Amino acid sequence: MVTTDALKRRLVRLWPQLDERSRRMVAANEAVQLGHGGISQVSRACGLSRVTITKGIRELDAEPLPSGRIRRAGAGRPSLLRLDPGLPQALEALVEPLARGDPESPLRWTCKSTRALAAELSARDHPVSHEKVAQLLRNLDYSLQGNRKTEEGIDHPDRDAQFEYINQQVSRALAAGRPVVSVDTKKKELIGNYENKGRQWRKTRSPVRVNGHDFPDPSVPRAYPYGIYDLGRNTGFVNVGTDHDTGEFAVASIRGWWRFEGRSLYPDARRLLITADGGGSNGYRLRLWKWELQKLADATGLSIEVCHFPPGTSKWNKVEHRLFSFITSTWRGEPLRDYETVVRLIASTTTVKGLSVTCRLDRRNYAAGRKVTDEQLARIHLTPQAFHGEWNYTIRPRRTSEM
Repeated sequence: MVTTDALKRRLVRLWPQLDERSRRMVAANEAVQLGHGGISQVSRACGLSRVTITKGIRELDAEPLPSGRIRRAGAGRPSLLRLDPGLPQALEALVEPLARGDPESPLRWTCKSTRALAAELSARDHPVSHEKVAQLLRNLDYSLQGNRKTEEGIDHPDRDAQFEYINQQVSRALAAGRPVVSVDTKKKELIGNYENKGRQWRKTRSPVRVNGHDFPDPSVPRAYPYGIYDLGRNTGFVNVGTDHDTGEFAVASIRGWWRFEGRSLYPDARRLLITADGGGSNGYRLRLWKWELQKLADATGLSIEVCHFPPGTSKWNKVEHRLFSFITSTWRGEPLRDYETVVRLIASTTTVKGLSVTCRLDRRNYAAGRKVTDEQLARIHLTPQAFHGEWNYTIRPRRTSEM
């Protein structure tokens, strides 16, 4: 009589080479040859269940299956979608409640994980596992995605016309060789051993270790990079502030660019064109911005023309994608541990098209909440343009007697 151990040794080399049906048939043949008790003995030797071996014995006397098949047509567990054809619609109603389902869905305001979806579907008489939910979502053309910033809110009716106006003014100024700069404040950055988004090449399993949280108290220093991008020369100038992002700081940054670069690059300039966002420290409603621009015009003798982008369209400003995006790429994954690191990383920013960046640190104080009186506002030599004068205006130098 063949022992169970001997049977195991006989099958051990053959077993990995067989598919599901072949294993079933070999086990069934061995059981038939062993006779009484053979099914149990083969089951112990190969690991197949008695039910599977019994099924194989029945198949030994049946017609052979077509080539390539391991089961007869219609065999196996019925498809879940056959048993529950309404499952995909029920799932999609939970994932997209506003478009296809009930706005009051219990998962409308919760994380739609596959486990949460499976639990809710089971509670609605659609029993399903979280693995099957993931499979169904992929079949329905869903995928895990983050947010994308595209919505601008309600567009101003003259949004496109303002873009065209800015383009006309910039084109004329560049054709005449006059200076044109795009300005804005980059996102403020925490100074210290804090996470900086992005990745960089390092030895495997040796990431830069940073603080486990980024909710510092007000005493933690910040950097306020204010950028001036020269459209005509593809150069950037960044003034890194350490105090507050105010209208005074914004104009001080432009003054720094003119003093260190602008006046030597454009020695014959009489006009300066600035394109800026509609809000922030250089917003079109900000009195301090205009008051400080008047002081800059008085000091330099320049007539300063300003064109603001319509509200909600800041990403169209050239400084955003011609300067700031490359700065972000340069320091990705690098903690900004001190101001020297910030300045050095910004100054090393370049592109294949030849962008060069100058960076300086500004440790002066800029008081927040500074007010410009009506009397001071009246002394600004501001001339609004015919088209949207609130967005497009020129500030000319005052005579000495008017200062």
